[in-house]
Amino acid sequence: MPLTFVVDPPVTRELRDGLLELWVDVTNAGGAVGFLPPVDREQVRPELVRQFAAMAEERSRLLVGYDEEGRVAATAFLTRNTHRLMTHWIWLYTVMVHPGHQGKGYGRELMAAAERAARDMGGIEAIRLTCRGGLGLERFYAGCGYKEVGRVPGAIRVAPGDDRDDVIMVLQLG
Repeated sequence: MPLTFVVDPPVTRELRDGLLELWVDVTNAGGAVGFLPPVDREQVRPELVRQFAAMAEERSRLLVGYDEEGRVAATAFLTRNTHRLMTHWIWLYTVMVHPGHQGKGYGRELMAAAERAARDMGGIEAIRLTCRGGLGLERFYAGCGYKEVGRVPGAIRVAPGDDRDDVIMVLQLG
């Protein structure tokens, strides 16, 4: 069953709790979403609050995918550039699909919904994202039309002696 996607849903307690649960579950399953496992809701909460502040300032938009039971199953943040020479492209941050939904095609659905949301923002010519090397994420994003345009070797330290590349990818919308 496909997800139902909503851009900028009202921020309710249910949404906040669903996003926290998703972020914690994805991180603890090994997802590369800004934290290392194990994490709990209180560790993730300040980052979610920062995202909500960016949304309130209209610097960021929230894309949420709901499963058939109405639970938060996938999400991403589309963030505008504040530099006056770079307002024609956006960042895609914190791309997540709940581990219980892996293998259902929801990741590709999420990426297609993010592309539609970016196009609907008007004046956006490209989406840029970064991902942690060593997890196969580059192949996934390439399968969604993104091209690798840069790589910073060893920029992400997940543990002493375990440095990963920071991979920069772009989807041209034009």
